[in-house]
Amino acid sequence: MSEGFRLDPMRALDLDRAARLHRAAFEPMGERGWTRADIAGLLASPGIAGLLLTEASADIGMAICRIVGEEAELLAIAVDLGHRRRGAARRLLDAVVEKARADGAGTLFLEVGADNPGALALYGSTGFEAVGRRAGYYPRPGRPAADALVMRLTLS
Repeated sequence: MSEGFRLDPMRALDLDRAARLHRAAFEPMGERGWTRADIAGLLASPGIAGLLLTEASADIGMAICRIVGEEAELLAIAVDLGHRRRGAARRLLDAVVEKARADGAGTLFLEVGADNPGALALYGSTGFEAVGRRAGYYPRPGRPAADALVMRLTLS
């Protein structure tokens, strides 16, 4: 990964930037991109942490997780299309895992579309295991809805 990447906690001034990243990553798949208000609401909730990854003042990616007691949940990772396959998602995921461990979580959960091979490869290579399936969870315009896989990573 580039030496110039910088990872910072997401702040109120980053809401528009994070929403742009989320929309650009998820709307092409037919999912609803999060708005500034969606992200602001999340960040105002207990246990929520957001991260913003930049390089030379360019927004590269974002992640949001929830940590409550011994459980954590990755709510979203989004990486700019022009910066994929360069380690940005791995850096964000590693930071979420590190944060969850530091905050005392023993398990990290996430949901991912069964039709997202890049994300499945990333999560599988990190040690996540599929523990459930939600049939037809993600709508896909012009094609059948995709199942969501519920995945778990044991942290302790």
